[in-house]
Formats: sequence, structure tokens, C-alpha cells
Amino acid sequence: MSEEYEGVDLPEQISVRMEKREQLNKLGDAYPVSLPITHTIEATKAHYPALEADIATGDVVGLAGRIMFLRNTGKLCFATLQSGTGERIQAMISLDRVGQEQLDLWKELVDLGDHVFVEGEVITSKRGELSVLASKWLMAAKTLRPMPNLHNDLGEEFRVRHRYIDLIVRDRAREVVKIRAQVMQSLRNTFANRAFMEIETPMLQVMHGGASARPFKTHSNAFDTELYLRIAPELFLKRAVVGGLERVFEINRNFRNEGADRTHSPEFAMLEAYEAYGDYHTMMDLTQELIQNAASDVLGTQVVTMEDGSENDLSGNWPRISMYESLSEAAGHQITPETPLADLKKLAGSLDIEIDHPLHGKYVEELWEHFVKPGLTAPTFVIDFPVDTSPLTRDHRSKSGVVEKWDLYIKGFEQATGYSELVDPVVQRERFVAQMELAASGDPEAMKLDEEFLKALEFGMPPSGGMGLGIDRLLMSLTGLGIRETILFPLVK
Repeated sequence: MSEEYEGVDLPEQISVRMEKREQLNKLGDAYPVSLPITHTIEATKAHYPALEADIATGDVVGLAGRIMFLRNTGKLCFATLQSGTGERIQAMISLDRVGQEQLDLWKELVDLGDHVFVEGEVITSKRGELSVLASKWLMAAKTLRPMPNLHNDLGEEFRVRHRYIDLIVRDRAREVVKIRAQVMQSLRNTFANRAFMEIETPMLQVMHGGASARPFKTHSNAFDTELYLRIAPELFLKRAVVGGLERVFEINRNFRNEGADRTHSPEFAMLEAYEAYGDYHTMMDLTQELIQNAASDVLGTQVVTMEDGSENDLSGNWPRISMYESLSEAAGHQITPETPLADLKKLAGSLDIEIDHPLHGKYVEELWEHFVKPGLTAPTFVIDFPVDTSPLTRDHRSKSGVVEKWDLYIKGFEQATGYSELVDPVVQRERFVAQMELAASGDPEAMKLDEEFLKALEFGMPPSGGMGLGIDRLLMSLTGLGIRETILFPLVK
């Protein structure tokens, strides 16, 4: 046993495996740097798709995998080897092919979960199972911890804390990772077809902005200054549009120092895109196309089956409803941008909705969430938001007191948001000043006045549309999983 583990009280199974590791190292190497691999499990299975039972092909392969099933008998041992994609093949270790010494070492030193290399003839067993009849085996990586019982449900909490185990034992875990990768490729393909350019913006920022959220703070020793992890890339992407990059997008990591639940994570993936000479209507069209293309490209249908067996119909043209009109209808009386704040407070109080905020728009949005949001299951764009809660958005071209903003709801939660962007630097400064007043009054989510961003706007930003779409939530819409299941390694306590 290595010196680092001397005196450490190890669980019995780990201690036994540690001893096997030592013996393997004396014989050769428990963790060799390379192996004489000639084929993958996937390629071998693809080459022999339908062999009859009890066939010897005469073809020799050398392949490796993790042992997911192990059965040792007298003169013949069986192991099921699994590749990283989940493909499996049987390995057979027989006395007449490897000899007594190697057979005994296999029985003595090999455990469930080990990575092993086998070289031998491709055959089918008497039951018709494609197999490698090994003439040689080598340890590829000795596993020191025992595998969990593969017949038990690991449970979500265990899975998210030990994703590496989840990926080993559960096909669905690997499938979701694959779906996510394919969704990302689909998104990029849609943007490429629309002549958008993918760019990157800073994750460390001297001033946070682009959203109303509480940031994470850090400190740069090199610059001796306080920095923030970005809450959104918006203000930098807009700088790019000012600079003449008229169609840009970024798939990025954002960080918000807020709550965590089934639809929120402190660290999350976000797609944002900006299009010069677009507006919030073109952004709705783009967002619908992005999501529908992802469903079609990855799942082969726009009517996707969720984890619980229900269907999520993403097809067709999605309805667009007004926030104020839908709220008025659901509440049973007219609510407009001119409705006195006192009336909104009274209505909220009668419903036991606690809203500690000075803005008219905050009450409207909270009341809308109470009355309308629970009924939104089909994809729906909610348009025309209060002006005082949307500091980066252009005033509506024909309606007073609202801005050209939308939120997309799918299955009852917000999936994306989009604007006709505010490009007037004078009005934008006024909005930032109003946000500073909110911050001074104690609002931790209020934006700061960003002079560098305003300077960029003063060089002239063309009329533009912008949108942001949560990648993790998109996976939720396509699979029906919670956000911690769609993130490969979510933050957990």
C-alpha cells in the first residue's frame, strides 16, 4: 500500500482493491500509459451486426472497456465491457486461450468496474451474443471503489453529486449529455444559416450589467480591483453591434448570486443574440426557429416526449399575448400602465401577494405571474412589458407606458426573452440614473450606470433586436428533466 494511505482506516472493499492494485503494479502496471487497441466496441459491433450463434469469425481485435458484469466459473470467465458511449460487448477468458496463470490472475485481480483490455477472436456464444474470445488481457485502469448496485435507483441527489457514476451506470445520463451537445450544434447551424457570427465577451467585468440580478463578486490581485462574474453578456454584445458586427451571438456561462430551485441555478448557460435592423418581432421569429430546429434536428420531431411520458408540442406558430391585456382578462378588471400604484397594491394585498417594491411594473409582473402564468403550458410569447422594469428596452412604437419586450413561456416557466433594443444614449442614461436611485434605496438587483457602454452608444447603434435563451431550460423543454439533470456538473452544497 502506498505511503499516502498508510494508517488510513479504509473501508474493507477499498482496502482489498488497494492490495490488488499493488499486486498489479508488481506484475506490470495497474494504470498503463498505452494499450495495443486496434478496434472500438462500437466499430466491432457495427462490423458484425447479425451473426448467427456459435460462430468463429477468425478476425482478431484488441479493445478496451469498463467491466459492467462479471462472472467467473471454473475454466471460463465472462465479462461485459462497456465503452464511453454505453455500447457493450462480451469478453470471454478461457483456460485454453490464456493459460492457467492468466486465468488465475483474472479471477484474483479483476473486479466489477475495472477498465480492461482484451485481445482475441471475434465470435458469437452458443446463445448468439457477440463476444471477444480473449487470448490476452491487460488491466487498463484498476478501480479502487466498488460500483453501486446497478439494480437500484440512484436517486437525483446522488446522481447530481456523483455525475461520473451516473454516466457510468445510466444510459439516460449519457443520452442527455449527447442531446445537449447536439442541441448546441443545431443552434449554431441555425445561426450560420442566418449569417450570424459567434463571438466571445468577458466573464470577468469591472461593472455588472445587462440584466437585473445580484452578482457574484471577486477580486483581481493583478489589477487590485473588485470584479464581478457576468450576469449577462448583453452590454458587450451591443458594443460589437456598434462596431459594425451586425449579427452576433454568444453561448456563454452566466452567474447570478441568487436562489436555486428546479428552474434556477447560480451558474447557467445562456444564448444571447443581436441583429442590427431587427426588432422584437424578428427576435420572436428567430427564437421559435432555433427551438423548433433543435427539436427536429436532435429528436426528429417538434412534438417531443417528456420524461414523465407527456408530450410538449413545439410545432406551429406560437401565440403572442399582451401582458396587460391577458392580466386584465384573468383578473376580471382593466389594468393598464395608467392604473394607480395604490390600486395594484390593494389587489395584491387582497390576494396575499407580498411585493416590497416601489415600481408599478413590478406589481404588474407579479400579478401577471399569479393570474396568467400558471395557465401557460403551450409555448407562448408574452409581449409588451412595463417600461419601468425594462431599462434596456425601447419604448413601444405605438403604446404608451410599455416597452417592446417579450418573454417566452414553455411548460409554465420562462424560456427566453427578447427586446427591441434601446439605442438612444440619452434615454439609456436616464434609465441608468433611475436604476441608480433604486440601488440607493436598497434594490440589490438594480443596474449600475455604465459609462463605457453609454460611450459606445454615443457612437451610434443601429436599430436592433436582441434575445436571450437559457440553454439549460431549453434542455428542460426538450426532455422534461429538472435543471440539475440538464447541467452536467451542477453546483450542489
